[in-house]
Amino acid sequence: MPHILTIVGARPQFIKAAVLSRVFSADASFKETLVHTGQHYDYNMSDVFFEELEMAPPAYNLGIGSGSHGAQTGKMMVDLEAVILKEKPDCVLIYGDTNSTLAGSMVAAKLHIPVAHVEAGLRSFNKKMPEEINRITTDHVSTFLFCPTQTAVDNLKNENIQKGVYLSGDVMYDSVLFYAQKASNILDQLKLQTENYALVTVHRAENTDDPVRLKAIFSALGKSGLPCVLPAHPRLKSYLDKYGIQPAANLSLVDPVSYLDMIQLEKNAKMIITDSGGVQKEAYFFHRPCITMRDETEWVETVSAGWNKIVGADEKAIIEAITRFTPPDSHPDFYGEGNAGEKIAEVIKNHL
Repeated sequence: MPHILTIVGARPQFIKAAVLSRVFSADASFKETLVHTGQHYDYNMSDVFFEELEMAPPAYNLGIGSGSHGAQTGKMMVDLEAVILKEKPDCVLIYGDTNSTLAGSMVAAKLHIPVAHVEAGLRSFNKKMPEEINRITTDHVSTFLFCPTQTAVDNLKNENIQKGVYLSGDVMYDSVLFYAQKASNILDQLKLQTENYALVTVHRAENTDDPVRLKAIFSALGKSGLPCVLPAHPRLKSYLDKYGIQPAANLSLVDPVSYLDMIQLEKNAKMIITDSGGVQKEAYFFHRPCITMRDETEWVETVSAGWNKIVGADEKAIIEAITRFTPPDSHPDFYGEGNAGEKIAEVIKNHL
């Protein structure tokens, strides 16, 4: 019975982990131990959140919390080492590009335990991003590298990583297909009409912590005149207050929403305006035009396909994209068939 120790630290990673956890729980030959580092002590990390995802709460919550990259990652490594030595897993499973991902991969690799990295091979080619450092380092110590796209496979090949590389498809596509059928009445709650609003998310530090960028973003959203719904984290609200930014009348800031509500908001939006990585993909899954308020993206396929427009925090570029951006009729399938979880579990099972 392969014993999988799954390490997650942020809400998006739990959503991805739920896909594999469902597969593991349906196969009696697997045992999974879920560890939450507590990197993000998210207000949505309640019993309701886990019930919504249909997954058991973590066996361990390390409660690390925020801090500098070095302090946070160091604390994680100390505590994760103790858990791994106690549990003695056959494989450590990690997701994405957070400090939790880096810490888990480093500890497991040094203890000679196979590392399975889901979302391997992604690159923004911007090493100023801590996530990029985490991705590169993690991929170079991983045993199993599960790539969501062919581009990710090619990125690894360019770094001379070819052993243990698998084109699995994207677990987020699995997740969207599974949860899009679940009930949510968020449109009625917010009095929204299908394809009559833009869904906006702003959370990246490069935008929220920079008054020039944040003011440009909210000015552009206001001048566009398009009705916008923005689920706002308290951190974003605090920066809006700090910088004296008053959202325009067409911007509706709402409390953070659940995953099921978010899926429904994405599915029914006219367009999506975001600085999130995951939301860019979900926009593509739902055939929704996406405007990305970053200077680069890991999901280059969505851009090359003409469904994602990169605008940075340039006010004029954001307004022009909102008013003029129209995707083509074509919509290539980049992310698999919705069975990435099964493919990943099968590889791990066959090797362990």
